[in-house]
This record gives sequence, C-alpha cells and structure tokens, in this order.
Amino acid sequence: MTTDADPASLPAPSAALTERQEARRRSILCAAVRLARRGGFDAVQMREVAEEAGVALGTLYRYFPSKVHLLVATLRDQLEQLHAALRERPPSGADAAERVGETLLRACHRIQRDPYLADAMFRALTFADRGVSDEVASVSRRMTAIVLEAMGPAVGPHGPTPQQLSAVRVVVHTWHAALISGLAGRTSGAEVRADVMTACRLIELTTPR
Repeated sequence: MTTDADPASLPAPSAALTERQEARRRSILCAAVRLARRGGFDAVQMREVAEEAGVALGTLYRYFPSKVHLLVATLRDQLEQLHAALRERPPSGADAAERVGETLLRACHRIQRDPYLADAMFRALTFADRGVSDEVASVSRRMTAIVLEAMGPAVGPHGPTPQQLSAVRVVVHTWHAALISGLAGRTSGAEVRADVMTACRLIELTTPR
C-alpha cells in the first residue's frame, strides 16, 4: 500500500482541490466502484478502499470521513457521468413529461446494469444522516438539474415555478422508490416504467400554458 506524505495539506471540503488532490480523490472513487461491483455495500470497507486506491487510510478519511460519505459521493459522481451522457444524447420526447420519463428510465437502465454498485450507493443514501447532508444535497441538486434540463422549453425564461419544482421533487422521489423496488425484485421492469411515467405527468400539470 502506498503512503502519502501530505494528508494534512488537504483543504477544507468547501475549498477547491488542487489537480493532484483531485486525481487522488478520483482514484478513491474508482476504487470504491470496483469494490462495490464485487459485492455491494458490504464489500466496500474503508481499509480495502485505501489499499485499492493506493493511499494511506488517514488520507482516505480526510477526503471521505465515512463509508457512507464515500458511497454517496460515488452516487453523485455516477449521476454526473449520466448527466454528461444525457447532454450528448438528449431525450427526444414530444413534451416535457415524455422527455423527463425517457431521461429517468435511461437512468434506471444505466444504474441497473451494475446491481451491486447500485445496492452500495443507494443503501448509503438511505443510511445517510445529517452529517452527510452536504453530499446528499449535492445528489439532490444533480437530479433536479437533470430533470429540469429534460423539461426543456417547459421551464420558462425566469426559471422553474414553485409548482414545477414541487412536481420535480415528487417525480424524483417516485423514481428513487421505483428504482429501489425494482432492484430488490419487488416490482417488474414494466411496473417501474409505469410508475415513473405516471409521476412524470405531474410535469405537464404544472407547466404554464
């Protein structure tokens, strides 16, 4: 295992990381993904993550104070990758509800391709307490941004209305619950699709005419 000479040099979480620090952070996230893919939540142990990433255990804890912090950050990173892919190939639905539905179903498909990784990330999100609030809020902001971009022209020039933001929250909550239920085998793929598309109709109901 490689040790790092400068763990104390890490900036506060709110500060910008240097290029070297960002590379180390990226290495840690990639290590967490590799371990999670092997066995889900239980396979991600902080000592093993440090060894897999080639960093000192103390350095790992400076970047991510707990396993839950690490896995919620991993979810945020995965959503950022999803967002980039959606921007390269935007949804093509005829209205906002269809575009949002297509976006969220593509997200389901992408996440379900790695069921062990999904288990690790979403279990961490479920376990997250107030100490992980910043990371959880960043996940929420990313999902909101993904949905609002999918809505397209339905979002007016002055931004989404309070009613639209409320609808987005309901849609994201429904997507999250449907995804978890599908991953656990409690609902079929068809039921997940139906639930997500039903919730997306709220988008049309809150769009100004």
